[in-house]
Amino acid sequence: MAHDDPKREAPTPIDAPHDRERVDLTRRRLLIGAAAGALSVPLLRGTAAAAAAAGFTPDGLVREPAGGVVAGCWHPRFQRVRDEFTRNFTQRGEVGAAVSVIAGGRRVIDLWGGTANVDTGAPWQEDTIVHVWSCTKGATALCAHIMAARGLLDLDALVTDYWPEFGQSGKEATTVAMLLSHQAGVPAVRDPLPAGAFYDTEFMTDTLAAEAPFWQPGSRHGYHALTFGFLVGELVRRISGKTLGEFFRTEVAERFGIDFQMGLPDSELPRLATVMLAGPPPPPFPTYLIQAFTDPTSIPALVLFNNGGFLNPGEAESPAARAQTEIGASGGFTNARALARMYQLLVQPRLALPLVGRGGLVRMSRVNSAGLDQFGFIPSRFALGYVKSIDNRRGTPGNQDSGIVSEDAFHHSGFGGSIGLADPRADFSLGYVMNKHGNGTLLNPRGQSLIDATYQALGYTEVAGNYVR
Repeated sequence: MAHDDPKREAPTPIDAPHDRERVDLTRRRLLIGAAAGALSVPLLRGTAAAAAAAGFTPDGLVREPAGGVVAGCWHPRFQRVRDEFTRNFTQRGEVGAAVSVIAGGRRVIDLWGGTANVDTGAPWQEDTIVHVWSCTKGATALCAHIMAARGLLDLDALVTDYWPEFGQSGKEATTVAMLLSHQAGVPAVRDPLPAGAFYDTEFMTDTLAAEAPFWQPGSRHGYHALTFGFLVGELVRRISGKTLGEFFRTEVAERFGIDFQMGLPDSELPRLATVMLAGPPPPPFPTYLIQAFTDPTSIPALVLFNNGGFLNPGEAESPAARAQTEIGASGGFTNARALARMYQLLVQPRLALPLVGRGGLVRMSRVNSAGLDQFGFIPSRFALGYVKSIDNRRGTPGNQDSGIVSEDAFHHSGFGGSIGLADPRADFSLGYVMNKHGNGTLLNPRGQSLIDATYQALGYTEVAGNYVR
């Protein structure tokens, strides 16, 4: 298992020395700015004193002083990200969390803070990891795009070209792209699933292959919250000969030194943060929850209550769940730094083009499905495997879940509000994780405030649900 060494900051494939030449975020510039007239420069105004008191890291970032609300380091240009992260703890109820931003190929934010386990009081450390739920889908989608770039998977081909058994009960014309953009029509299973069903991958893929679609594939879309990983993962297995978890581990995590695992061995428990679920949302309740509690045959009800107990409190972090390396929709464990590094693979052309190809980058960022989501009952937008900017702030009360980024960006959030994000045009990636979940199906104010601050630091403004410059 590959993970970051918190004791040193060695160059990695996405933080290599030759990247430093093309960005203006160097140690030399920072030290000069802090030492000579920094207070007269708008970019650094108000930060020179903090920089002098806190000191610098070897790569020229401001180091947080010991004993503060948060720990880590930050570039003065991105101080507003640091400030919003601090406000998350002091004003927005954050318990334990981390945020990481890589801009111009260099880390500019690497912060963490709070408590990893409220029962023991263990602090959130530099290498703390946490269950990130649907952020796992971004890793799963990356595996599919890697295979497509190698000519092993045709995104426009029929699923049955690779998985003949899937062509049952009205799914014969389903394409790979439909699987990746939540159009396949199998976000749930109608027949009751036995306890522990998600821990038997073969059972789940056979069940989904036999399931009749809830709509004609391609005609609508609905978030495949828990089935996405089984569907895409089966393609990965049949084509590569490796399980999804094995493929991601060897082709992404170990290859690029990214601290992201599907499943988690007991040896990693000392650095695992304990998840704290959000309480019930205040009324008025979202439509999908009303559907779930009033119509047991509805998609929301089947997703939330027919999953073999996987969504029971604590089950998804249980030993049985952690032993599974194939829950590609929601079984990932990682930290903010690793999320930012994974998405940085899709920002830097020298990494992205060999990995997924120019066509892959286009399809990762291009909207492939949009409209009323058949699970969430709000408008949503998806690229192939990733989420696009979604603005429902003017929706009816209870149905305003949103995640605002630029139109060039693609990302995947996770249950409770974590997120991994790539914006190739703005030239940055971001990761944010936490253990205290927020309400909603997309971002909550804690995560959105960090994204807002990052875009603002880069000169972007938000216009009608998209960041532009």
